[in-house]
Formats: sequence, C-alpha cells, structure tokens
Amino acid sequence: MKKFLIIVIVIVAVVAMAKTVPDKKAHKKAMMEAVKEYVDEEATNKMGDNVLTDLGKGIVNKTIEVALNSKLEVDNYLVCNTTHVKMGDETQILSLGILGHVFTFDKQMLRDALEASAKEKAEKKSEKKAAKEAAKEARKMEKQLKKEEKKREKEARKEEKRKKKEEREKQKNIEKGLKKLQNKLTN
Repeated sequence: MKKFLIIVIVIVAVVAMAKTVPDKKAHKKAMMEAVKEYVDEEATNKMGDNVLTDLGKGIVNKTIEVALNSKLEVDNYLVCNTTHVKMGDETQILSLGILGHVFTFDKQMLRDALEASAKEKAEKKSEKKAAKEAAKEARKMEKQLKKEEKKREKEARKEEKRKKKEEREKQKNIEKGLKKLQNKLTN
C-alpha cells in the first residue's frame, strides 16, 4: 500500500509540474524584465538620467524584444522547460521554467553575454576586414602577374621580330653573295 501511495504521489506531482510549466510568453516576459532592469541600470550609470537616456533605453529594449521574438527557442522536458538562443556556434540557455515560475539570467550573466556577443562581432568584423584585404592583395598580385605576362609576351614578340629580321638580312646577304659569285663566274 505504501508503494502504491508513493507512486500515486509521484504521478500527481509530475502531472502538477507538467501542468504548471511556463509557456514561451512567460519566459519572454521574465527575460524582458531582467533586460529592462539591466539596461536601465547601465544607461543611468553611464549616461545619467535624461531624455536621451530614456530614448536609448527604449530602443535597446525594443531591439532585444525583437531579437527574442525571432531567436528564442523553448525546449520542453515535461516537468520543466528551458529557453535558449544560438550565439554563433554556441547555444546559450537563458531561462528555466518550473512550477509556474521562470528563473532567468542575472545581470552579470547578461553583461557577460553582451560582452561576448560584442567581442564575437568585433572578431567577425576583423576577419571580414582581413579577408577583404587578402582579396584586394590577391587582385593586386593577379593584376601585376598579368602585367608581367603581357610584358614577357611583348618582349617575346620583339625578339621574334628581331630574329626574323636577322634571318631576312642573312638571307639577303646570302642572296647578294650568290649574285656576286654568279656575276664573277659569268664574267
């Protein structure tokens, strides 16, 4: 009877937990509250409290909300769920939902994620710039090689013309010599 009671309690607990798993909307709401708190604190600390700061905070919050709408994915595990986003090659877990509550990242985790994202963006920009420079250098070298090839071809044509001219002159000299010899023999 004890085993049966334990099994029933476990089943009821699992069903209750499954019924109270927060949805994607709850995760997004909890994350936006954390983001808003972080952005408000950072903006006030760095720029003071003024109209421009408020405008900037609004833009940042809206941008993050749009990003969450498009990139946020939910993984359900019956009694709980998690949300994550892909950042480059990594998947970053953002929140855990269980028993109707969403546990989300703290300010330091958000700060670290934003710094990592900024660093990754800077690295990609640097890689793109390096690739662009390499392509530019390759085009420059290709142009130089073509120029040198044309120069070699031009020199080869000149050399060929010179050899033909020498050959014609030799032929003329031979013909002159033969004519002189013929003239001497006929005289």
